[in-house]
Formats: sequence, C-alpha cells, structure tokens
Amino acid sequence: MTDNIIPFNPLDKKHLGESVGQAMLRQPVRPLGELSRFSGAGVYAIYYAGDFPAYDEIASRNRGDTFSAPIYVGKAVPEGARKGKLSPDSTETLYRRLNDHKKSIAKVDNLDMGDFFYRFLVVDDIWIPLGESLLIAKFSPIWNHLIDGFGNHDPGKGRHAGLRPKWDVLHPGRPWADKCQPRMENQDQIIREAQDHLRNNPPPDDNSMISA
Repeated sequence: MTDNIIPFNPLDKKHLGESVGQAMLRQPVRPLGELSRFSGAGVYAIYYAGDFPAYDEIASRNRGDTFSAPIYVGKAVPEGARKGKLSPDSTETLYRRLNDHKKSIAKVDNLDMGDFFYRFLVVDDIWIPLGESLLIAKFSPIWNHLIDGFGNHDPGKGRHAGLRPKWDVLHPGRPWADKCQPRMENQDQIIREAQDHLRNNPPPDDNSMISA
C-alpha cells in the first residue's frame, strides 16, 4: 500500500497565514498605556497580565517575558482599501485602532491600563485578513469569542436597540453601551462563564503557529 503524501505548497493560504502570524509573534511586546503614533496597517494582539478574576488562566501566561496568551487579536486595513480609494489618514490605521482599544480600557473602573500590553506587525494589505484569521484560530482569544463587544464602536443615535455587549456588562464604563438593551446575564454570571471556558479550553502553551 502506497502512502498518500501531500506535497508541501508554500503558497497555500494556510502557510501564508502562518508566515504572517509567526512574524507578528516575533515582534516586541509593548505597554498599551505607552502607545505612540506609527504608520501602517496590519495585525495585532493585546495581552492581559492583571488580576481580574475572569482571566486568571490568561494572565498567568502573560507575566514575566512569556506573553503567550492574547486576550484579543485584531486587524486594521487601510481605510478605503476595499473600494480602491485610500483615505489621507489610512497610513495610521493600525495605530488608531489600538488607540481606540486603549480609550475603551481607560473608560472602565475594573481594568488597569498598566496590565495591558500589545504587539503588532505592519503587513501588506492583501495578507492582513489571512494573518488575523490564523491568529484567532490558533489562540481563540476570549475577547474575540466568548466575551463579545470589545472592538465595537458606538452604533450612533437611535441605533441602540441591540443587547449590551457582554464585554460592557463585565467591564462597564463606555457611555454608549449604557444606552443598549440590558442582558439577562449579570457580571458574576459572565465571570463564572469565562472561568469555566478557560479551564476547559486553556490557552496554548507557546507562541508556535505550527498546527498539531
């Protein structure tokens, strides 16, 4: 019987995404509170190392020099890229996305900015979504999956008919979220849900992008 060996294709989308992910994970980790302006679009990861009870499994892997468990992964593409019309501000799109996140965290009372860190990679536009999707699939960051809403913006006047995001129930403080409809879950319930989820689905032990 002959083994069915599949030839390695370096241009396969999965391998290209892994290449972007590995490059991002080799970037230095910086304190989010010290974010400074830079140019470019690309992918990023945010790390938490504090003592909020919902995130013990994550924080324990992000202390010292490890930073192996992102709490959130995201991307920033140049504005107008989908329509082929780049805006004058598109050169700082990644910085502005991270700065939006910094502002969200600064508005809440039960998170400390000093506990947050980030790394980023400026990437050619075509590879940004692929790199983000591979990083999310690898790490399953809890703010991307279970606790929704961290990356949300104010939907605008008269558009608050939807439920308040879980993130804003757990971390109240963003004024626009108070205008949304209340959820059935309270903060304690979401904390227990997050703890159970992380116990049953612990973050990976390393930053490798190589699939098992």
